[in-house]
Amino acid sequence: MLVKSLKIIPVEVVVRNIVAGSLSKRVGLIEGIRLSSTIVEYYFKSDELGDPLINEDHIRALNLASMEQMSKIKSVALKVNDILLHHLAARNLELVDFKLKFGLHNGQLLLGDEISPDTCRIWDKTTGEKLDKDRFRYDLGGVEVAYEEVYRRLLN
Repeated sequence: MLVKSLKIIPVEVVVRNIVAGSLSKRVGLIEGIRLSSTIVEYYFKSDELGDPLINEDHIRALNLASMEQMSKIKSVALKVNDILLHHLAARNLELVDFKLKFGLHNGQLLLGDEISPDTCRIWDKTTGEKLDKDRFRYDLGGVEVAYEEVYRRLLN
């Protein structure tokens, strides 16, 4: 694998298609409700602060990234979402949400994260079975089996 050293922008991007996780807790909606439009959220990457939810005004005021960078980040995140939605749907998988990080390499903005069941919520479209890290988070068991199932479907 070829990788580049990045200066990570301390903003995590979360793209949501279906209510789950912290969105469900924050707004009181039941997990599994399909959103009428995709939501893009930003979190300040700070372990000490617990990665708080922020908005573009915070990002600008804290000089975390330029507005030009944020515009590109949002555009790329939505493009990744569109590609993943279609790719996974063709394999009977539902893309609930996912997170991305970006960074700079010689001034160029690059995606700096992997896309996997560790960084996405992926459910079986027919059964709603969780095939992602939530199996570990909620002690559902079968983490390896779920990841292998996603892998198997992606190869077909």
